[in-house]
Amino acid sequence: QVQLVESGGGLVQAGGSLRLSCAAFVGTIRTFAVGWFRQAPGKEREFVAGVSWSADTTSYADSVRGRFTIARDNAKNTVFLQMDGLKPEDTAVYSCARRSQRFAPVVSFKGDYDYWGQGTQVTVSS
Repeated sequence: QVQLVESGGGLVQAGGSLRLSCAAFVGTIRTFAVGWFRQAPGKEREFVAGVSWSADTTSYADSVRGRFTIARDNAKNTVFLQMDGLKPEDTAVYSCARRSQRFAPVVSFKGDYDYWGQGTQVTVSS
């Protein structure tokens, strides 16, 4: 069993920044790629960013590349998402997820992730 807990969401003005954290309180993410996804009201859940288990590979959606940065600290069993230059269209519930296979690469397909956190709300006002 794996329990992922996100934190760091909130309300911010356009152009502002937030830093999200995803911590594994039960189980581990150390040898697994981790992805961040988001879901806005009435929309499908979409891939935002991902990081390989060793942090040597990162991947970003086109909509956030250059504004968001994903990183991890395996000693703390935690993955971070630094979000800068936030826009109102970034408003969504952000969730982290662990890839289903150990040492597998980062992918954007949500079906390849098995454990998910409950999510944290990010709201960007204009």
